[in-house]
Amino acid sequence: MKRILSIILIALFLTPASYAEEISPIFNLGIFKNDTREIKSLLNSQVRYANKTNFDKFIATYDKNYKNADGFDLETYSTLVKDIWKTYDKIKYDIKIKDIAINKDCATVKVEEFSYANIPVSEKMDGVLRSEADSIYYLKKINGKWKVTADSVITENTSMLYGDAIGLDIKLTAPNKIPANTEYTASLEFTPPEDTIAIASIASDKVEYPQKQAKEVFRKLPDDNILERLFISNSDNVNEYIVASIGLTKADISDLSIKLSLTGFGYQITRVNVVPNKKEEDNVKDK
Repeated sequence: MKRILSIILIALFLTPASYAEEISPIFNLGIFKNDTREIKSLLNSQVRYANKTNFDKFIATYDKNYKNADGFDLETYSTLVKDIWKTYDKIKYDIKIKDIAINKDCATVKVEEFSYANIPVSEKMDGVLRSEADSIYYLKKINGKWKVTADSVITENTSMLYGDAIGLDIKLTAPNKIPANTEYTASLEFTPPEDTIAIASIASDKVEYPQKQAKEVFRKLPDDNILERLFISNSDNVNEYIVASIGLTKADISDLSIKLSLTGFGYQITRVNVVPNKKEEDNVKDK
């Protein structure tokens, strides 16, 4: 971007003075600089407000007609934010702005988003939440101020791990994008600690609010430490989460009795974006 701006500046200096008035509105670099700065300030302020759980200022950065790629409008999203902050008020957020594209009063911003939190469960077991996402924000300048009008998540991975599960190298694999009503495979892989019995399950949940928990079927982790499951993406054109649940136990044998104790558990979550089939799109248009 700096190189492009340098070329524009050189071109302006080489242009005869008689044309200066005609082209200056087109190459108004100050406008682009101000807009870029304002957009960065807006998104960074979201992080600042979120870290302080200042709901009113955070939600004020969104346009009243906001709607995201999961179908949540501003009212639903507001309720979701309140619920998250009520449950986990110590989450720390961060953002890395990768690219800003501005076209008049509209802008598209590619970002990386991060969140982290310590989640104490009991005196003997603590937990850690980590989340990373590649997202796109869509903004519009309304009454002279930039507002977020929509956003979409390209990839998203979240883990909530407790006890001995915190140190595990867990790999949850699923397609980032899949057509509606299509079969796909999700796989979970991790190596449990020595002398530990590991159980796990893989389930699929629609991205909706309120969230409905899918039925979990736990199995002992196979000898190759890989658990796989087949799914069929929904035909409701709703994005999905693949949720892997794990449990770690150790056996204490004494006086001919066996006592199992929980040493760790957790959840690994990844997003699967569901793309409507063309036939379904045509049917919607026909209706």
